[in-house]
Amino acid sequence: MALSKFLDPKCDLTFKRIFGSEKNKNILIHFLNDILGFTDENAIQEVKFLSTIMNPEIASDKQSIVDVLCKDSHGNKYIVEMQVARDRGFEKRAQMYAAKAYSRQSGNYVDFKKVFFIAISNSTLFPEEVEYLSTHNTRDTKTNGNYLQDFQFVFIELPKFTKHAVEQLENTVERWCFFFRYAEDTNDEDLRKITEQEPVIKLAYNELDKFHWDEKDLVAYEEKIMDVYKEENILAQKFDDAIKKGRQEGIQIGEEKGEMKAKIAVAKNLLKAGLSADLIAESTGLSVNEIQKLRN
Repeated sequence: MALSKFLDPKCDLTFKRIFGSEKNKNILIHFLNDILGFTDENAIQEVKFLSTIMNPEIASDKQSIVDVLCKDSHGNKYIVEMQVARDRGFEKRAQMYAAKAYSRQSGNYVDFKKVFFIAISNSTLFPEEVEYLSTHNTRDTKTNGNYLQDFQFVFIELPKFTKHAVEQLENTVERWCFFFRYAEDTNDEDLRKITEQEPVIKLAYNELDKFHWDEKDLVAYEEKIMDVYKEENILAQKFDDAIKKGRQEGIQIGEEKGEMKAKIAVAKNLLKAGLSADLIAESTGLSVNEIQKLRN
């Protein structure tokens, strides 16, 4: 099988090159309109890039820096994040980012504009009943009315996007998801079909063409990819160590009720390793509530 000429769009460097650069502003605008469903008079026409440092006092902390932050001509702000690895508390960090962007507005409160947070995640964030594209905002618990309208969160969970062939794609959002998940495997014929429907996505592919990158940038890209692999391997080792230790403790407890106690032992070790309750639930079969009780 021939090596792909396209790089991975989920990498920090490629993602910011496509969506966070002035010369590719048109790609970002199209992406925002497509994902948020903005059309006609509601469509974003222009954006201005803003500083991505959310906490200037701790700018050295990578978790205080977002991938892309911009505002449109009406003053509405947009945060776009690419989440490659599992990150404990990412959902809370998303809300913190949105709150920071909102509070940095000046002037009278009544004039504050909306904040849209868009995340593309390479891992599962929410339960399986939540679809690969989900939109979250503040709702009244009785009427379901959206009366507090200044925050909107959109999450794209790539593992839940199961269409793997260009012929299966039915709309622009699906073509963007295909781009994020399968860009490295896209061949010329698939690219031609995508381009016929979405010429802007072709521009995004052009930015991934490794033959358009100089040697220095390619080396930096490869180093970033290796860092991701290293983090994944460390996480996998933590899983293996915790599961092995938990099973050993379960065996020592005895055969009766051993399986449940083994799961609890595994969960405790994974909590110590810093993994999220959702991820531990997937691994052990325990409920999130059961895992939360183990923290006490």
